[in-house]
Amino acid sequence: MELEKGRAALLIVDPQIDFLSPNGVAWGVVGESVTEHDVANNLGRLFRAANEAGMPVVISPHYYYPQDHRWQFEGALEKVMHSIAMFDRPGPLDTDGLDGSGADFMAEYKDYIFDGKTIIASPHKVYGPEQNDAGLQLRKLRVDQVILAGMSANLCVESHMREFLEQGFEVAVVRDATAGAKVPEGDGYLAALINFRMMANAMWTTEQAVKRISALPRLTAGRSRLPARLRPPAGMVRHHLQHITFRRLKSALDRVGTYERKP
Repeated sequence: MELEKGRAALLIVDPQIDFLSPNGVAWGVVGESVTEHDVANNLGRLFRAANEAGMPVVISPHYYYPQDHRWQFEGALEKVMHSIAMFDRPGPLDTDGLDGSGADFMAEYKDYIFDGKTIIASPHKVYGPEQNDAGLQLRKLRVDQVILAGMSANLCVESHMREFLEQGFEVAVVRDATAGAKVPEGDGYLAALINFRMMANAMWTTEQAVKRISALPRLTAGRSRLPARLRPPAGMVRHHLQHITFRRLKSALDRVGTYERKP
């Protein structure tokens, strides 16, 4: 997978305290993996690289509101998340108590997330992006290459990967910018790693992703302009375009007239 400037974006899933901080409610099961892969710092490196390269960044957050706790059926992890008040907020438009809560973004990312350019999609509710507008936001930017990272590996990150692949995106997963729960049944990170390798268009380390992102402006600059000696005079280009536009307009009007004259 070769990144192209203008086609690529960084998408971060659930960069929130409940997953990434020792103060989060899920730390007891994900903390070892988050620490082992240095996920919190690696996500910061990706944010910084994308910001410096002018690359679009989309956040796909996870929030639960009071109405979500009235669901009549849930999967195993949904039940756990609701029982420990993971990602809880008082309402879609109510930010009371959000600052510093488990649903809040990690403090070290906020300068990047709230820079006025980063897109915060509507929340996904279970695991994948099918219920939010992350895909729409990417398409509206004409993005079809996604660098994917965040939490957690075998749940929301893998679900986002699968859905974006089905929608025709190229997806590169950053393997050490995600982590998974370790439970008696197994290691969620290792389970996801198998599917990342089999399904994603690429799987990179943070170091590899940062190098590729940082190279984009130089690569694009080298391709975007002709040498000065090969460029036609600006006036010539303008006159040529005006001539083409006039001919096309006249042809279109002639066709309209032809249609109107038909009985």
